Amino acid sequence: MFASSAPAIAAVVGPAAGRSAGRPRHQSSRTFPRRAGSVCAAGGGGFSIGKLAAVLAKKTQGDLDRVFNGTSKMRDKLSYVDEVVAMLRLSNLEDTLDELEETLLSVDFGPATTTNILDAIRERVEAGEIKTGPELKSALKAAIVEILQRSNGGKEGAAPLILCETAPSVILVVGVNGGGKTTTVGKLSHRFASQSGAKVMLVPGDTFRAAAAEQLAAWAERSDGVMATYKEGVKPGALCYQAVDEACKMGDVDIVLADTSGRLHTNCDLMDELVGVKRSIGKRMAGAPHEVLLVLDGTTGLNMLNQAREFNASVGVTGLILTKLDGTARGGAVVSVVDELGIPVKFVGVGEGMEDLQTFDPASFVDALFPASDTDAKET
Repeated sequence: MFASSAPAIAAVVGPAAGRSAGRPRHQSSRTFPRRAGSVCAAGGGGFSIGKLAAVLAKKTQGDLDRVFNGTSKMRDKLSYVDEVVAMLRLSNLEDTLDELEETLLSVDFGPATTTNILDAIRERVEAGEIKTGPELKSALKAAIVEILQRSNGGKEGAAPLILCETAPSVILVVGVNGGGKTTTVGKLSHRFASQSGAKVMLVPGDTFRAAAAEQLAAWAERSDGVMATYKEGVKPGALCYQAVDEACKMGDVDIVLADTSGRLHTNCDLMDELVGVKRSIGKRMAGAPHEVLLVLDGTTGLNMLNQAREFNASVGVTGLILTKLDGTARGGAVVSVVDELGIPVKFVGVGEGMEDLQTFDPASFVDALFPASDTDAKET
């Protein structure tokens, strides 16, 4: 059903294949700005599953630069690794590992995950695979990449974005307050629409926060998306059900992005409400939502681990989006989340710009954290 490597999406074989590009959009019960002439048009052509897969898989130099620049605070703290490995003496291996442990903990890798990483290094030293500082650094990077790739079946590259074979595909975006869910929904819409021609419906499922719908409507206009019909006072489960129903009846919507209210993972009533939202979507479309993406605020550090546990237990998270990475040195906590729960990171936010939500590639991410040093070049 899905391609084996980069974020591939199965081909659309249902109603969307025979859509009419001129079909009028539904009007919202509230007045939201909509941009004329924006029906599935990108680069002069319509939506293509293959184009979207290629866009998500491709890493341009600009993309790599954004990730590199957005991880500067973590990289600054981890730069001590170069000093540690430069002083490697196999006779004092444990001292070196203790130094590495302190460095990894300083960026919130977490005790359990840090221990797993160091154990992997220790095994390779004992096997005679590591004898020099650069080899130690390479082993450290490999151990972290292995954890991040394990959640994708050990495959290299970005984890697949799971979408439906027949349009529309439904993505439910969840998370705690202040993590950047609505902004993330807008940036996803922009990427899907502008780079692959997808017609995206945005669903204002955050019925609690004042002006959330207006904020999402602004993102819909910026990203050439279409807002779902919205009535004040409607419960989020019913609203999302109606939105999916609307998308199905329109016949030309490729992707439905459903925003939700931020909620504390410790609030049982609010988590139960989220379970109800997911159930309501599934009642209208079997198998939906096809993705449940959890937005994690990088500045929260290891607190995100408890968040991920509770959201996953409630709604079955299929992918992670790490936001605000450019403003923190605590982003290493996401490695602990992946290590414990086996959920892949699918996107990472490294800035406030429209293009700063990047497909997550484990190797590129780790290379940005541990760039090659002069010592590495001399000894390789």
